[in-house]
Amino acid sequence: MESGAKEEEKVMGYNSKNVKKAALHSTLTALLDDPILADVPKKPSLSDVDTLINLELGSAMCISILKLDGTSFDVAVMNSATVKDLKLAIKKKVVELEQSKMGHRHISWRHVWANFCLAHHNEKLLDDGAALQDFGVRNNSQVHFLPYVVSKGSGRHSKRRKHRFFHGLNKHS
Repeated sequence: MESGAKEEEKVMGYNSKNVKKAALHSTLTALLDDPILADVPKKPSLSDVDTLINLELGSAMCISILKLDGTSFDVAVMNSATVKDLKLAIKKKVVELEQSKMGHRHISWRHVWANFCLAHHNEKLLDDGAALQDFGVRNNSQVHFLPYVVSKGSGRHSKRRKHRFFHGLNKHS
């Protein structure tokens, strides 16, 4: 008889735990649907929330990113952010936007950063370790993509080398 009572307590505890979790999830969903919180991602991380709080307090900045197709989106970074921090925020935002539109898509960020760079007032942001404020980037600034090719060595394209495996066999001795 006692084992039946314990089983019933476990079932009730399990159900109440699930009810609490469902209530929390529905409350969180309702909060995120509020227009005031429209800039909060659907699945926010602690750093996302921290950056948005700092944006409201004035210790973070909102930067508008202009893509090559003319569309733009906003990212929030701390006032002390570097170019690398901005690139990471752009990557996170683009992945979030792409997943909301089309589902999972893979973007080769190595390819993106090898062929394009960020610029602010036509000054290229090439040093990942440099602070954004050193380039004059402030709150509500606009940063845009520019086509960019990294020059190697002499500045011209390297010639393709022919791989001749049997080249030594054709020599007449």
